[in-house]
Amino acid sequence: MKENCIMQMRSSRVLKKLRAGQVASCVKLNLADPRAAEIAALCGVDCVWLDREHVASDLRDIENQIRAAKIHDVDTVVRVARGSYSSLIHPLEMDAAGIMVPHLMGLEDARKVAWQTRFYPLGRRAVDGGNADGAYCMVPPLDYMRQANRERFVIVQIEDPEPMKELDQIAQVVGIDMLFFGPSDFSQGIGDPNNFANPRVAEARRLIAETARRHGKFAGTVATCETIAETVALGYQFVSVGADVLALGELFRKVVQAFAEIGS
Repeated sequence: MKENCIMQMRSSRVLKKLRAGQVASCVKLNLADPRAAEIAALCGVDCVWLDREHVASDLRDIENQIRAAKIHDVDTVVRVARGSYSSLIHPLEMDAAGIMVPHLMGLEDARKVAWQTRFYPLGRRAVDGGNADGAYCMVPPLDYMRQANRERFVIVQIEDPEPMKELDQIAQVVGIDMLFFGPSDFSQGIGDPNNFANPRVAEARRLIAETARRHGKFAGTVATCETIAETVALGYQFVSVGADVLALGELFRKVVQAFAEIGS
C-alpha cells in the first residue's frame, strides 16, 4: 500500500443503481458454497441474497460467499436471523452490502433495527472497524462510520398483515432504506396460504411500493422472469428472481425426463 494512501469502503453497486433511478437485479442462494455466489456474480447480477433465517449457513459460509461475490464487484445482502444485535451487524462487518430483517412487526421494531445498525448520528451501532468492511482498521474511524451509513443498506421485510397499519410511519424511519414485500408469508398471515391472487395480497404489494416511494425509500420484492416488468411498473426497484435450488431442480428434472423419453 502506498504511503499516505487513505482506504475507502467498497461502494454498493445496488445503491448506486437505485439512487440513479435504475432497477437492481438479485438472485437468492440457499446453497452455502462460495462457488454458487461466484457463478451468480459471473453471470452479471447486481446482488446475491444470502440467507440465515431459513438456511443453516454459518458465519464462515456467509463470509466466504460475500468475498466470492466481491471479487466481481457484486453486492451481497444477508437476510439475518432475528435475535441479538450481533446477528444484525455480523454480516455488515463481513462486508455484506446490506442486510434484510425478516418479519418486521411494527414501528417500534423498525426504530430498533435502525438504532442497532446505523452509526451516529442515525443510531448507536456498536463500533469496530477491524473487520472486512473497515478494511481491517485501514479506513479511518470517522470515515468508516460515515461511509457505512452511506454505502450500506438496511432492508425490512413487510411480510405480515400486522405492520400494514403503521406502514406510513415505518417508511419514515431514518436509517431504513427499503421496504421488501414478502408475498408468501403475507398470504399465510391473512389465512390464505400461497394464494397470490387474493385481493389483499395484491393490495399489499401495491401499497408497500407506493408508500416506500412516497417517503423516499426503495421498494423491493420477489418476482419471476415473466413478471419482472409488471413488478417494476408497480414501483419496485430491487427485484429478486429465482434461487439456486430452483435452477438445479429444474435442470435435473429435465435431465431425468430426457433419459425417460429414450426409454433408459
